[in-house]
Amino acid sequence: MSRITATFDKLREQDKTALIPFVTAGDPQPDVTVPLMHTLVENGADIIELGVPFSDPMADGPVIQRASERALVNHTSLHDVLDMVREFRRSNSHTPVVLMGYLNPIEIMGYAEFAQAAADAGVDGVLTVDIPPEEGSEMLAALRAQEIDPIYLLAPTSTAERIRRITASASGFVYYVSLKGVTGASNLDVEAVSRKLAEIRASTDMPVGVGFGIKDADTARAMGRVADAVVVGSALVSRVEEHAGDTPRILASVGELLSTMRQALDAP
Repeated sequence: MSRITATFDKLREQDKTALIPFVTAGDPQPDVTVPLMHTLVENGADIIELGVPFSDPMADGPVIQRASERALVNHTSLHDVLDMVREFRRSNSHTPVVLMGYLNPIEIMGYAEFAQAAADAGVDGVLTVDIPPEEGSEMLAALRAQEIDPIYLLAPTSTAERIRRITASASGFVYYVSLKGVTGASNLDVEAVSRKLAEIRASTDMPVGVGFGIKDADTARAMGRVADAVVVGSALVSRVEEHAGDTPRILASVGELLSTMRQALDAP
């Protein structure tokens, strides 16, 4: 059983919603990432989504685009990101880590080489935005050979057939994009999300996480009532950006926001 599945099983027994924060590796400096990952766990993260910096992050809004730019200025590579996960694993062997990114750096490394390196570092899942399952058989095989969960996105526009195709290839959990847009967008419609989640759950028993547009405790609480997991990214990355150059302030500010979300999710 993967760490991701074990985490969701434990949370289900406790009737709790998973909290999945996203940060970009290497932002604002490479030496901030691992302390930031530990801060996320200390403030309620159940799974960490770690962004691999990329020059053309097409699914991301301006906040996370700028985070990738800052990380790339620091020459943060995929190899560096794996080293960060490896360092995190020295003192945390239980919190799942999902890499979120784009195909190009993985393709350059090679699918089998990447999967092996990711497994050796302690990565549990990989979400690659720009490779659909019907074009990713080689990568899927490489990930499964290393028992790494392939995570896929579903959208408000996903048809029933598309949902079945995606869920047949995914494992760990499915990530539902709650909005038609990029990360950091707003105007969440909880009722619309709830209806779509019911459609998704008709095709799979896997947990369904919801992200894009969750920015504070109130939106986390609302989404936590209908989703198995709440994913928050831009709101946290904005705080990293606000305090860039002051690591203690970054850790305190990000930890404060995540803690309020955890409390909101756990409230009766």
